[in-house]
Amino acid sequence: MAIDRVIGSKSLNGQEEDFNQSLRPKTLGECIGQSRVKEKLSIAIEAAVKRKEPLDHILFYGPPGLGKTTLANVISGEMGANIRCSSGPALVKQGDVMGLLSNIKTGDILFIDEIHRLSTPVEEFIYPAMEDFKVDFTVDSGMHAKTINFPLKRFTLIGATTRAGLVSSPLRSRFGMLYHMDFYSPDELCEIILRSARLLKLPVNDGSLELIASRSRGTPRVANRLLKRVRDYAQVKGSGELTVDIVEKALEMEQIDDFGLDNLDRAFLRALIKVYDGGPAGIEAIAATLGEERDTLEDVVEPYLLQKEFLRRTKRGREATAKAYSHLGFEMRGNGEKEDVSELF
Repeated sequence: MAIDRVIGSKSLNGQEEDFNQSLRPKTLGECIGQSRVKEKLSIAIEAAVKRKEPLDHILFYGPPGLGKTTLANVISGEMGANIRCSSGPALVKQGDVMGLLSNIKTGDILFIDEIHRLSTPVEEFIYPAMEDFKVDFTVDSGMHAKTINFPLKRFTLIGATTRAGLVSSPLRSRFGMLYHMDFYSPDELCEIILRSARLLKLPVNDGSLELIASRSRGTPRVANRLLKRVRDYAQVKGSGELTVDIVEKALEMEQIDDFGLDNLDRAFLRALIKVYDGGPAGIEAIAATLGEERDTLEDVVEPYLLQKEFLRRTKRGREATAKAYSHLGFEMRGNGEKEDVSELF
């Protein structure tokens, strides 16, 4: 189910990633939202440029789709540095990291997405690289094994993670700057998709972009994806111009409701209410009921449901709120039991 989600925060494929890349801002001035993060970054970048030094290591953390990768690329542009990108799951052994580090020049940026998924040997290998800009690389094995001390050029490591709690303490302590990425407000999302619409030369009517922004889950990647879907619908079913009516019909076809919830969000809440009597229920049990991965529910579904007060996390598990009952058409009885008054399930 998650693979086909229109409002999932992960890129669906390389084609969509190319589409997103074409819409990404190139400078801090073009970035919209995350004002506190931008202000701190602008000061750090200006100071580093004046001193002609690389930036300190940076860790961005927060839900997916909020611009962590975009900011890493913006920083490289502002610093006039090259950027090399990889991800935690791709760096399996020390040699993988060594291949990246050996080609880095002074001031370059190494960006590691999903850094919380680095294996322990790889993580420990990069500690001296971050602190002392050198690594001890072991070649051969057994009796012929020897360790080579390899000096590195001064570089900046930028890490991104959706699970800050899974980043080990030793690794986290080696980052000089840690920035939390917040969800965007509807006004900020409206500015973002207005900029995207202009880049796409897409005509829009008053109120149409605001409607898309209100259902984009506070996430720019989702907003741009919905804009793309609505554009396709407008070109096939309309005149190519975005109107409130066209947007409403397009979002209805995608089964995205007024709160920005899709089928997986509603299935999560319905399972919690109908199968587990509103909770509390463990995330593993809910994932098994839905046939979904736990990470998908924790990283993509739950943060938005928590933000919109449809869900509570307690020590005993997840609980549906009265707002969730009302939205899905269930009624809570005085003894806490539910009564189904809908045709939704």
